[in-house]
Amino acid sequence: MTRTDTPPSWDERTQLATFLDYARATARDKCEGVSAEDAVKAPLPGSPLMTLCGLISHLRWVEYFWFQVVFLGEEDEGPWTDEDPDREMRIAVDVPLAQLLDEYEEQSARYQDLVAGHDLDAEAKRPIRDGRHVNLRWIILHLVEETARHNGHLDILRELADGRTGS
Repeated sequence: MTRTDTPPSWDERTQLATFLDYARATARDKCEGVSAEDAVKAPLPGSPLMTLCGLISHLRWVEYFWFQVVFLGEEDEGPWTDEDPDREMRIAVDVPLAQLLDEYEEQSARYQDLVAGHDLDAEAKRPIRDGRHVNLRWIILHLVEETARHNGHLDILRELADGRTGS
């Protein structure tokens, strides 16, 4: 996937999709060339689940939750449980980073098709915590924010792992 934040056209859908794709590509770029050992390190004492693998897994499952569970109304088959709500981050250290990145990219392609095939004003099948039904536009904006925020975490982890900055 090409990493650009400049959309090929200026309609709202294309702009939103471009920014989400850009944030996704940035997350992948932050992980490029990292060693397997560094991908599972949790260097922040107060955040034992904060690893490169954990964050990529989290991003993948967050998109699953918002698109498939909330928007489409499918059953929640995510890895989390009531006892371990952050399980997607915990189990990620047992999965090679390359596999996590491949799964994230494959899923992103499916969600690109989902976004292209639905009206931005289409309401989610399931309500959010306050009982309201968000629309697809809100979900895309939320995922841009979520992914961009975690890209900052990936920046920090990568610099602590091997000194690489930028991207």
